[in-house]
Amino acid sequence: MAGAEGPAGRPAELEPVVSLVDVLEEDEELEDEACAVLGGSDPERCSYSQGPVQRQALYACSSCTPEGEEPAGICLACSYECHGSHKLFELYTKRNFRCDCGNSKFKNLECKLFPDKGKTNPGNKYNDNFFGLYCICKRPYPDPEDEVPDEMIQCVVCEDWFHGRHLGAAPPESGDFQEMVCPACMRRCSFLWVYATHLAVTRVAAEEDSLVLNVDGPAGPEVAESEDGAQDSTLRENVVPHGKDTVRDAAAEQMSEPCPGSSSEPVLQTPFQNQECGGAQPRAGCRLEELRAQRYVKKDAATYWPPNWRSKLCACKACLEMYGELDVVFLIDERDTVLAYENKGKVGQAAGRRDPLMDTLNSMDRVQQVELICEYNDLKTELKDYLRRFADEGTVVKREDIQQFFEEFQSKKRRRVDGVQHYCS
Repeated sequence: MAGAEGPAGRPAELEPVVSLVDVLEEDEELEDEACAVLGGSDPERCSYSQGPVQRQALYACSSCTPEGEEPAGICLACSYECHGSHKLFELYTKRNFRCDCGNSKFKNLECKLFPDKGKTNPGNKYNDNFFGLYCICKRPYPDPEDEVPDEMIQCVVCEDWFHGRHLGAAPPESGDFQEMVCPACMRRCSFLWVYATHLAVTRVAAEEDSLVLNVDGPAGPEVAESEDGAQDSTLRENVVPHGKDTVRDAAAEQMSEPCPGSSSEPVLQTPFQNQECGGAQPRAGCRLEELRAQRYVKKDAATYWPPNWRSKLCACKACLEMYGELDVVFLIDERDTVLAYENKGKVGQAAGRRDPLMDTLNSMDRVQQVELICEYNDLKTELKDYLRRFADEGTVVKREDIQQFFEEFQSKKRRRVDGVQHYCS
């Protein structure tokens, strides 16, 4: 069937049909997303009494603690009750944090919800995010001066946010990853490169690729260099290059990972020789040592990890000691993941949610449902026409404009109802 023609004989575009159920479902999706971001945080009670909360929705107040002052973070309830009219930075979630609202960092503000706080929270960790700055470029988000559309990704270790283009390795195009570890944290937690070859979404393969080793002395950096002399930032371990005398000389000595539980600098190691600290044999049952005996690659780049990758990290005694020294014990805790945090908010909302509008719609008979949907369509059409006038004139819609619309809409509805004649048989 041919569509109707619009001005100048052009076919008129058919407006998409949206049902009331569609609107309610979309509203429910938005509500689920909001609950995921809040992660079940209490909007009415300050979280301070709970101690360092494993994960919670956090904010920083630029009005109370501007750049140049000490950084501070506040919980969801305090953001509403104590800082409702202030300029806030949304920090999303930080691990093991205790609410700072009203403590010594806030010179002229007392917490309305929990005034008896300690002066400071020494267990809290802060970064530039608390002043609205992110990534290695230390820019705000959204950045009005950045013309490149680039979403930000949070590092699971340091919890800073990074532009994808500043991570040294682009995020997988499919977006099929759960967590990211930034380049700086990969350097500090270099044992993760052993796992990256086997677990990361974008596998870091230890292939030759015509690269040779260039070792600058016993303590010098190890750089992958192509045959034409160009350097690559790839760091290769347990890889024996082939082809030239210089390659064989370089392969004679090679950098290795420190043993788990040791904070010593990397030591030289003969390639393919599974040589432990002190000359000991590999520890039985240590997954890290089993994987370290194979070839793997280190790069100055971020890594992207799939769901449940944490469960595959070794939890032997020596590895636990290493995690403790690096302050990353949380990596073997699945409850620490942002996914677990978001699911907590969704589950809590689903358990306590009862949608009165959906309940009312389901309780109606077919005729009542049709009448309600017709009323909704009338409201949608009239509101669209009303707002189009503001768009055509380039004027801002104010609160009183919306109030006026609904008053006029209710008046029209009453006139329609009053004009109906009722007959008795």
